[in-house]
Amino acid sequence: MEGFRFNEEYLSQIPALQLLINLGFKYLTPDQALAARGGKTGNVLLEEVLRERLKKNNRIQYKGQSYLFSEENIQTAIQRLKNVKYDGLLKTNEAIYDLLTLGVALEQSIEGDSKSYTLNFIDWKNPGNNDYHVTAEFSVERSKSEETCRPDIVLFVNGIPFTVIECKSPKVEVGQAVSQMIRNQRDEYIPKLFTYAQLVVGVNKNAGQYATSGTPAKFWALWREQLDEHQFVAGAANKSLATEDKDALFSGDFAIARSFFDALEREGVRQVTEQDRTIYSLCRPERLLDLALQFTVFDGGIRKIARYQQFFAIKRVIQRVKNRDDIGRRLGGIIWHTQGSGKSLTMVMLARALAMDPDIRNPRVVLVTDRVDLDKQLGNTFAACGLSPDRADSGRHLLELVSENKAHIVTTLIHKFDKALSIKKHIEESADVFILVDESHRTNFGGFAARMRQMFPMACYLGFTGTPLMKKEKNNFSKFGGLIDTYAIDQAVKDGAVVPLLYEARHVEMEQNEKAIDTWFERHTQGLTDAQKADLKKKYSRAEMLNKADQVIYMRAFDISEHFRQNWQGTGFRAQLVAPSKAAALMYKKFLDDIGHVTSEVIMSPPDTREGNEETDDEPTDLVVAFWEKMMKRYGSEEEYNKQVINQFKYGDEPEILIVVDKLLTGFDAPRNTVLYLTRKLREHTLLQAIARVNRLYDDDEGTQPKEFGYIIDYAGVLGELDQALTTYSALDGYDEADLAGALTSISEEVSKLPQRHADLWDLFREVKNQHDEEAYEQLLADEKLRADFYERLSAYAKTLAIAMSSEQFIVSTPEKKLQSYKNDLKRFTNLKASVKLRYAESVDYRDFEPKIKKLLDTHITASEVIRLNDPVNIFDEKAFKQVVEEQGESKATAAKADMIAHATKKAISERLEQDPAFFEKFSKMIQQAIDDFRA
Repeated sequence: MEGFRFNEEYLSQIPALQLLINLGFKYLTPDQALAARGGKTGNVLLEEVLRERLKKNNRIQYKGQSYLFSEENIQTAIQRLKNVKYDGLLKTNEAIYDLLTLGVALEQSIEGDSKSYTLNFIDWKNPGNNDYHVTAEFSVERSKSEETCRPDIVLFVNGIPFTVIECKSPKVEVGQAVSQMIRNQRDEYIPKLFTYAQLVVGVNKNAGQYATSGTPAKFWALWREQLDEHQFVAGAANKSLATEDKDALFSGDFAIARSFFDALEREGVRQVTEQDRTIYSLCRPERLLDLALQFTVFDGGIRKIARYQQFFAIKRVIQRVKNRDDIGRRLGGIIWHTQGSGKSLTMVMLARALAMDPDIRNPRVVLVTDRVDLDKQLGNTFAACGLSPDRADSGRHLLELVSENKAHIVTTLIHKFDKALSIKKHIEESADVFILVDESHRTNFGGFAARMRQMFPMACYLGFTGTPLMKKEKNNFSKFGGLIDTYAIDQAVKDGAVVPLLYEARHVEMEQNEKAIDTWFERHTQGLTDAQKADLKKKYSRAEMLNKADQVIYMRAFDISEHFRQNWQGTGFRAQLVAPSKAAALMYKKFLDDIGHVTSEVIMSPPDTREGNEETDDEPTDLVVAFWEKMMKRYGSEEEYNKQVINQFKYGDEPEILIVVDKLLTGFDAPRNTVLYLTRKLREHTLLQAIARVNRLYDDDEGTQPKEFGYIIDYAGVLGELDQALTTYSALDGYDEADLAGALTSISEEVSKLPQRHADLWDLFREVKNQHDEEAYEQLLADEKLRADFYERLSAYAKTLAIAMSSEQFIVSTPEKKLQSYKNDLKRFTNLKASVKLRYAESVDYRDFEPKIKKLLDTHITASEVIRLNDPVNIFDEKAFKQVVEEQGESKATAAKADMIAHATKKAISERLEQDPAFFEKFSKMIQQAIDDFRA
């Protein structure tokens, strides 16, 4: 057998094609695929395949007889699908999805009787009644260009491109496959192919990710199969291809690989790879059709596909509700999926799955919450996904919707059941009513829940919760079905569905001696001028003029202001501050404004004299009332006030910090919300819901994912130093420890990695004898693999140092000399990276400018000390190239200048290989030889 091959074709693309053939896809050579679309690379439909299948699958039943659609109607259907007007990728994809799922209405005359009949493109109910094809290197003409792009693998259902797969060598991260796929969907590339695609997949031998057309990189997900199907995957991966299939696959460009794969097959059974599992789980015909039809939604114009936990949870619910108890009620239960994992969309997909299940006749769904904002949010999510629920705006309206059977989906607040039954006693006896209860730990008990059950005694109750169930709740929930499905916090973190949370307790000392104050200022005012420091010290001293209660708020506000300014300001990230009362919230706002370094706004509910957490004296109450009146005058209504402030926080430049009391601690989703400042005691579900406000994934405008953690900064002593198991703290002592795994990590755990990451960075340069010889470092990094390792280690070190510098405990406990050493080394190696990127003609990676790292550099290193990275320079632009060499090469040795010129030339040549392969490949080899000779 030949030696190991590590390229993309041998380790990913060909094994993927072999597996897909064994899963039921017929292989078409690139030439056959081109012929099936009329020889036109601008056409992505295999029209002849589609035509024949439409004839076979579609019949008109008329007076007991079966008739074919006319040839004219078949052609009309193909043209309708082929000529959908392009209106942007997502809108066009949705229009085509509607055609594929609903079919087209065509008029046909039978025995002189003209009527409209539906022609379907896919037989969704019977997967075996469809044709499945696969091809490789599917050449598609780019928009407004004669150039083409060639996706690695395309799967077709009835000649319609259903799935696009990008393959990579195991040496290349799957993220690059994702990036390439996203690029190909842009308007200037091949968006037409992706307007038809129902699934897109990126794989290498060891990993896989999937999404739908138009999905940003952060929402590409991995699939964890929960059915035990290893033997089926192994069987499909190792099954010998039929001779006809093998001859087709190993023709053309793949012919050279046949001997290798024949030898591999003779050696015996190969091990199943993660790529095999991904493709088998997502792309086998039955699963592919199921995912496309029932587990994809268009949420406000954005296409979303189920993550694996949503898919299997819904399958388990459907299986559960088909069982009944002794009196005929369908069995219900609880779905616990941690916050940030898509609970609302799970409810949407479940409602649709219930409606589409042939065994459940005329299902009705009632969505129940206990808060107005959650009721609106859930209703809006359903509406955005095309399900259009009726919202009960009063008890009387709820009674009308239920008793008159006016709506298939109803949303209501739980207290409205009591009001409805006080108007008229109505009992709904149907067992095909499904009550979906959001945040069911709050709404499944008490008087209101009892009234709900009085109205719907035969309904199936399905509770959804985003936080773990407390021990006492588990016992209660077991009485009506128990847990159906669990997606715990630690699993969501492992899957990358949410970011992990780092916790730090911060303490503000009220009485400090002058030396302590000076030390604090030196360490906390990095990046400020002397004048700014003097002004800040003056503001700091104002605390002495306040009463003790206000002093605490002022000192915390001061610390929060400086913490945010130093670590987050200008990065695009935002923070939330949880205050103990409305009056305190307004005081925090006032003091933050007085200090003047960060912007903030307050979100609160209307003043209520019955609230127990308000101050009892007149001044705070008057303050709250005056604030509320001011907001109503400015915005006109509570709804508009909430909407505008929240939108500014989510999408605008200000406010940087949103101050809240109880509102927005649950159900508030703002991905760039990254830091939560706790200045009040929270417990149990409220605490877990609050900290989840900062666990959402966040993409910046460049499509990168700069948010690696959410931060919980605790001024209220909720969890102390977090040096014990979470359940030992009174705030969380009602939970099982296993259910809280991964909920919070002490920031000290992450900071403890800093010495090792610092050492790992230096270890790369152990061969350099003179640590001050910059040229020796740069020459060592001539090796591309070593450079990649250096960039990775530097990135890990910089990120950990950024976390450490945001930690009060780290700054206080680390000697000043050591702190300076860490910062100096970051500056040194950042400069080195910039220099070698230029020297070896590498493209600028904008992840180099990740906001948090840039902030660290801006705060602790002056801008002039960091070398600016240049964009790639065109060597064929003589003037521009000469200017860069002169500007960047002033302080460089001859060797460095030679390297810079040679690598820039080589890079430019490699990028132009397609224009004249023979000439430029020869030229490239000459340049490499010159570089090698120079170094010899």
